[in-house]
Amino acid sequence: MSPIEPEGVRGQSTARRRSRVRLRTLLIWLAVLPTAAMGTQVAVTAERLLSQSEHLRADVAAAERIGVPLYTLMVDMQAERTTTAAVWAGTAGAEDELRIRRQASDRGVAEFRRLAAGTAASFEEVNRRLDGLAAYRQRADARTGGADGTLAYYTGVIDAAIQAYQREFSHADDTDIVQENRPVVSMLAATEMVAREDTILSLAGPSRQLSSAGFDQFVSAVGAHRHLYETWIVPYLPERDRRFYERIVASPDWQTKLRIENAIISGHTDVESGVRLPAEVAGWRSAHANFSVQTASLNIDRARKVLTLGEAKAAELETEVAWLIGGSGAGLLLVVAVVVLTTRSLLRRLHDLHERTVTVAEETLPDVVDRLRHGRPVDDGVLPAVRGEGDEVGRISDAFARAVAVSVDGHRQLAAERHGFGLFATGIASRTGNLVSRQLSLTEDLQDTFGHDEALLAQLMRADQLTVGMRRQIENLLILAGGEVPDPHTEPMRIADLLREAAAEVEDFRRIERQALDETSVEPHAISQISHLLAELLDNATRFSPPRSKVVIRAEKVTDGLSVEIEDRGPRVTPERYEEMNGRLHQAPPYSVLAQNAHRLGLFVVGHLADQLRATVTLRRSVYGGTSAVVILPTELLVATEAETPREIVPAGPAAAEPSAPEPSAARPAPRPTVERGPEPVERTAAGLPSRPVKQPAAAPVPASAPEARPALAAAPARPALPERVPQTHIAEQLRAPRAPEAAPRPDAETPEEVADAWADYERGTQTVEEELRRDRP
Repeated sequence: MSPIEPEGVRGQSTARRRSRVRLRTLLIWLAVLPTAAMGTQVAVTAERLLSQSEHLRADVAAAERIGVPLYTLMVDMQAERTTTAAVWAGTAGAEDELRIRRQASDRGVAEFRRLAAGTAASFEEVNRRLDGLAAYRQRADARTGGADGTLAYYTGVIDAAIQAYQREFSHADDTDIVQENRPVVSMLAATEMVAREDTILSLAGPSRQLSSAGFDQFVSAVGAHRHLYETWIVPYLPERDRRFYERIVASPDWQTKLRIENAIISGHTDVESGVRLPAEVAGWRSAHANFSVQTASLNIDRARKVLTLGEAKAAELETEVAWLIGGSGAGLLLVVAVVVLTTRSLLRRLHDLHERTVTVAEETLPDVVDRLRHGRPVDDGVLPAVRGEGDEVGRISDAFARAVAVSVDGHRQLAAERHGFGLFATGIASRTGNLVSRQLSLTEDLQDTFGHDEALLAQLMRADQLTVGMRRQIENLLILAGGEVPDPHTEPMRIADLLREAAAEVEDFRRIERQALDETSVEPHAISQISHLLAELLDNATRFSPPRSKVVIRAEKVTDGLSVEIEDRGPRVTPERYEEMNGRLHQAPPYSVLAQNAHRLGLFVVGHLADQLRATVTLRRSVYGGTSAVVILPTELLVATEAETPREIVPAGPAAAEPSAPEPSAARPAPRPTVERGPEPVERTAAGLPSRPVKQPAAAPVPASAPEARPALAAAPARPALPERVPQTHIAEQLRAPRAPEAAPRPDAETPEEVADAWADYERGTQTVEEELRRDRP
């Protein structure tokens, strides 16, 4: 990724990058969302205010259209109820007045029904009750059903009208209108209580007698209307209406009303049929006719003021909406301008910070880490410094500088620890290598001394092989610690000899079948590394394949260099496992991964050696079901084999050893025009045994800044080089003569018990491999 690339992380997929929202988009949304929220809030507020204005105007229009007929209907029904009670009580002249009252009620009912058609459910309730008016009039004319039932019907119609008024004209959202409208409904209820008193007194008639129930209703009506006036009407009346109410209360007619109410409550006489009223009730009718007109005028005037206030409030709300839209629009434009300028400034600063950060992350920091890894000094001036800026972007820059400083310190400490661990591991390996070299020297001395004893010689050869395996494990430690494999070779080595030397490092070397060309050789400086790499792969192949199966190693020239293939007959491995193992071969793992796979370090060693040689190692499934390891050595490590005259092998000892016959399993290439050279001269011990080349322990890796700092290593005793043991050197004299060819292959001399043991070993090896595979899987 280039230093100026605006977004993304190295190695991140394009699909994943597209799934994330850019910071520019987030900032734009940060500007758009508050603006949209403010606009939405303004729109909602304006809509609410306009809705409230329309509601007020609708209430005012409904009150003017239906409220007045409803109030007229209520007054007419109160008058008809009172007259009906008088007719029921036998008052003279009440029939003619009842006829007039019914005609007025019929006109009010017709007008109300015409205007209230298709309106709210509250008005429908009034219409439903009015449907029974004709039936109750007939009952009143026929004096059937009792006066209380008939009068109760009229009371129900009037209560429904008051409830309709309260529900439809008293739910405005404005508190001022609610405050103004509250006394109107209470005044209607108080007027109804006084009208009930008038009806009850008319029901007493000339006899001035009431039933106990009627008297209780009268007392309840008196208490209710006085409570309404004192609690719900007078405290909420404006000053002008309160003075008008006080004039009504101070009028002689109202005082007569109070005197008659008090006289009835305190001066009544209990009789057998109920209660006999005092004589003062005679003045009630004239007084009620006068003060009822005044209270009706107060009710109408209060209702008109409420309607006027509703009109004014609706106009005020519309004006408020206009100012709200205009002011909010200007505010939104200002907010948008400020947000755009702020966003551009922030994005510009973040872009500069991004460029500096990417430059440090992709150029500066990798270079610093690489210098620390190789022990070179680091200039702290190239790293970002903490500037102590106070704003948010500056604090982010300072935080990144601190993170880089912590990272560099961690890498510096890690490099020091790795270097120290390399010195420690190399020192331990050097001392152990000296001991192994001494043990190899001792083994060769024993071979020289007891070489005549073939059984003991076989055991000494076995010990020698185990010691060689120990030396290879020590070299593994050197390689993983950053050291170098000791290389005593000074001349190129043929591929066939190199494969033979690698096979000699493996404990079960007899199972290895070699196939190689002799016209290609390897540079001296890479012989030990290649031999160690192939020995690790061969050891792995012999360990994880059936005990009696062959492991084939073949080498041939290819376009990119030299191909060395090792093929075994081991257990089946899944493609996922091959992918994991090839990952270990192609990338050097950290120490934490090495610690988790301490029991399987061979692949890591092969990977380190392949990286040093610039070779490639690939594991894949063989056509025989096992594993095939393909090693591609680069061309720069190869040289052409010089033509040499064959030289005889000089055996050491009294009896001259004949040249060994070529191994039957080694597939030799077809003859070529070039002359193949013979094996290199072999140094031998006093007993005639070939001596091994001595590998000096490697020194620990030393940083470039301190080349003189190398640990002193104990030098192993010098001894001649040993490419490989020569077959038939110590063979008995009788066996050196060539044998006559057999007519037919002899039957296998192995017993069934030996075959069973061999297969048991193979099964145990297979189970061990499967267990290790399961343990290595995540």
